[in-house]
Amino acid sequence: MMRVFSIIVVGSIFVGIGINLFFVPHHFLDGGMIGIGLIAHYWFGFKPGLTIILLSVPLYFLAFLKDRALFYNSIHGLWLSSLMIDFFYQWHTAVQFPPLISAFFGGTFVGIGIGLMLRGNSATGGSDLLAQLIGKSFGLNVGKLIFAFDSIVLLVGFPVIGTEAFLYSLLAVSTVGFFTTILTHHNGDDGFSFH
Repeated sequence: MMRVFSIIVVGSIFVGIGINLFFVPHHFLDGGMIGIGLIAHYWFGFKPGLTIILLSVPLYFLAFLKDRALFYNSIHGLWLSSLMIDFFYQWHTAVQFPPLISAFFGGTFVGIGIGLMLRGNSATGGSDLLAQLIGKSFGLNVGKLIFAFDSIVLLVGFPVIGTEAFLYSLLAVSTVGFFTTILTHHNGDDGFSFH
């Protein structure tokens, strides 16, 4: 149990560093609930981690009612990753890497972080939870639902971040997916990142 919790903590730290050191300085987006938190930050100045928690509350309440095991497996990941995203925000002006490097390394850090959390049977927010609930209820592929949610988040964020940051965000999200897939491959994951 302690080993699993340690994996989730390390994963959350990777996510927090990846978001703040690489994504935030260039206004890049991620998919899912992290992406929504970043849109709220860029547009309104809200704390992304706190936004993720607040927007995830109804989804976690639904999970609590529909699938208790899913709720318990995911709740600690939500709190830890959101806390680390806001904690490491102080680093967002520490150093600014070129956009291409930031997209790749940010995607690498976030992908490894999410992959580690998934290996600890946890997750970072509500969009994957919603996908799992919908998938189970209607017999739909969870990976494809998550991919659809990620795409919607990126399209919604496009007017906020502009064309250049949008294109780099596509690279970042692809990198996140790649590293998440590598870390979860042995679990029979279907190749999409949960975030």
